[in-house]
Amino acid sequence: MVLRIHPDNPDERKIRQAVKILKQDGLVVIPTDTVYSFACELGSAKGLERIARLKETPLNKAHFSIACADLSQLSSYTRPLDNWLFKLMRKTLPGPYTFILPASSMVPKWFMGKRKNIGIRVPDHPVTLALLKEINRPLIVSSVRDEDIIVEYTTDPELIAERFSGQVDAVIDGGMGQIHASTVLDCTGNEPELIRQGLGPTEGFFAI
Repeated sequence: MVLRIHPDNPDERKIRQAVKILKQDGLVVIPTDTVYSFACELGSAKGLERIARLKETPLNKAHFSIACADLSQLSSYTRPLDNWLFKLMRKTLPGPYTFILPASSMVPKWFMGKRKNIGIRVPDHPVTLALLKEINRPLIVSSVRDEDIIVEYTTDPELIAERFSGQVDAVIDGGMGQIHASTVLDCTGNEPELIRQGLGPTEGFFAI
C-alpha cells in the first residue's frame, strides 16, 4: 500500500490510517528530513523483528534508533540531560541529527538488549511529526538502504514500494527523500563526539 501524504500539509485522515497500521504491529516506510526509514511503534516487538529481518541484522546486534515528536518527549526516554546538551538539542531539533544518549527505563529492555545507550532524533518533517504526535509515543526507525553499491539510499518512494512489496504494510509517499542520512553525535560524555557527518552541519558544536 502506498499512502501519498502531502509533505507540507499532511492529511489527518491518512495520518490516522498510518497510525492504525503501526498500532497493529505494522511496519511502515516513512519520510524524514533525511532519508526514508522503516518504522514501527516502540512498543512493537514484532515490528522490531520485521525491521531486523529486512535489514538482515541479528536482533542482538541491531542498533536501531528511535524518533520522538519533540524535545519534551525525547527527554522521557533518556537520562537527565546536562545543561550544555539541552541547549545544543534545543538549538538543533527538530533537525537532521541523531544523538546517542544514555537510555532511561522508559525504553523497553527487549529493545535495548545489553546496550545502555540509544540513538534518538526528532526529524524535521511535517509528515513524520504528525505521525509521532498522533501515535503519542516514539517510533523505532532504521534507514532504507539501497542495494546499489554506489547509491547508498533509495530516495524514490515509488521504487521503495516496488522493492518491498509484501514485506511492509505501507509506504508513505511524502516526496523525494534526501541522499544523505542524519549527522550522528555521541553525547554520552562531557562533550559531543562526531560519529558520522550527515546532513546536519556541526560548525561550532565542539567548542562548548
